[in-house]
Amino acid sequence: MYAIIATGGKQYKVSEGDIINVEKLGVNEGENVTFDQVLAISGEGLKVGADVNGATVTATVVKNDKAKKVIVYKYKSKTGYHKKAGHRQQYTQVRIEKING
Repeated sequence: MYAIIATGGKQYKVSEGDIINVEKLGVNEGENVTFDQVLAISGEGLKVGADVNGATVTATVVKNDKAKKVIVYKYKSKTGYHKKAGHRQQYTQVRIEKING
């Protein structure tokens, strides 16, 4: 059984027991979080649309962390212009506990 959820502007295919990284949620480690934007559920057949109204996915926060650094380098030839910047995206790692649907 799996579900497709939407969070942080992205969609994820999850099953019970999966560990995924999502955009930062602002929830402390060890707390539970509920995803209510469920797009599809597969069990005894695929349910989509109005069939998944009220369906939720419950997960537990494993950790909050930052991803590897991404380097952004801007350069224009013949003018001496160059600029270097880095960015570390924050994420929340969650373990899917239960698919309610």
